[in-house]
Amino acid sequence: MTAVWTTPLPHLRVDRLPLLPLIATVLLLAAPIQTAGADTSANVTPADLASCALVLTALAQVLHRRRRPLTPAAALVLGLPAVAIAVATATATDPTAALTGFVRYLQVFVLVPTAVVLLLRTPNHFRIITTALIALAVTQGATGVYQYATNTGASYMGEDIRAVGTFGATDVMGMATVVSYGLLAALALALRPPENAHPCLRPCAIATAAALTIPLALSFSRGAWIATLAAAFAMIFLTGRRQAVRALTTLTAASVILVGGFGIGSEMISKRLTSITEVTEAPDRSVTDRYTMWTAAVSMWQERPATGVGIKGFPAHRDAHASIALSSGSDTAGAGQTFHKQALLSPHNMYLLILSEQGLIGLTAFLAGWAAILLAALRRLTKSSTTAADCGLAAVGLATWQTVDFLYADIGGPSTVLTGIILGLAAWWALAPSEERA
Repeated sequence: MTAVWTTPLPHLRVDRLPLLPLIATVLLLAAPIQTAGADTSANVTPADLASCALVLTALAQVLHRRRRPLTPAAALVLGLPAVAIAVATATATDPTAALTGFVRYLQVFVLVPTAVVLLLRTPNHFRIITTALIALAVTQGATGVYQYATNTGASYMGEDIRAVGTFGATDVMGMATVVSYGLLAALALALRPPENAHPCLRPCAIATAAALTIPLALSFSRGAWIATLAAAFAMIFLTGRRQAVRALTTLTAASVILVGGFGIGSEMISKRLTSITEVTEAPDRSVTDRYTMWTAAVSMWQERPATGVGIKGFPAHRDAHASIALSSGSDTAGAGQTFHKQALLSPHNMYLLILSEQGLIGLTAFLAGWAAILLAALRRLTKSSTTAADCGLAAVGLATWQTVDFLYADIGGPSTVLTGIILGLAAWWALAPSEERA
């Protein structure tokens, strides 16, 4: 399996030294993270510190080259969210609280993606970063499977079996997110391996992608399941009808063997899938809370439609807009943490979070930028040669996963910094000059 990230990549050369902060930002998320409390979004992790070094390295590269760092289109798309963030901060009902949110949003949606675009110069650079994502996914996924097998994971349905990796019970989406990224990066190598790649690359990539479905299933994360299936199907159909049929047949067979044959969490996975549609008839508590918070977010936007209640304003306005169906918080325990109630501080929908806190101005800016990246990446993939098709597939797949997952999740937790890196990878493929992607 290790051949997946070592075979196609040459030894690290001098021109790749600037990538070290970017690689470190990804790999540092493999280390156990001690959170200061239930609100993990307030903790600064080693990966966040590495992302600061990443931004400074990109700035140094720009000053060293002494030429226009970005194309006009890239500057517009990457800079558009900064305007919306600034407006939402300036008009917030609590400017002090909004200032911390301003820094976080600027880091994840502007600075880190821009730094990634500036530092990547060739498809091999892109592959180095996706290789780091695969390595991180394998590490966290193996930890999650061990937690399920030994009853040392997060609490789920009365048992400590939920696979969460090193992220702990307060960030149950962390491992699922990381594993999804790695699975899609491996799938891109399996579907379109680089030219002159080692013959073992494709089978190793297939094996890695298949193996990562196990910790993804054991994460019991419905949003990650849906986003991964959507992204994987998009990638498969982009490779052509004949290969799509073969890939879907293999995927179906692997699912039957892993879940049906070995019975890996099959009963609980089935119940978890069923709960997605159980909104009116005996829904579980998490579904009720989520839809209640979605309604509250819409109500906040209706109160201030243009600019919203301000960044970090959702928790303060939640109770005034939520119905009595909302619980006091979600129960978290296991994975080395004691039982406590985790406050529900966001609607668990990135689009509704932006709409409620930044209004139509913010949502329009973010949606325009993300749509431009995804459509440009898709256009370049369909019109490009096969030289770097694996990079294009990975970029489209990762961007698709993020846009779908944002329907069920928002930023928060240690893995948030990876969102900026994923957007940066997709933006590089979509907006970088053609000579860099050749």
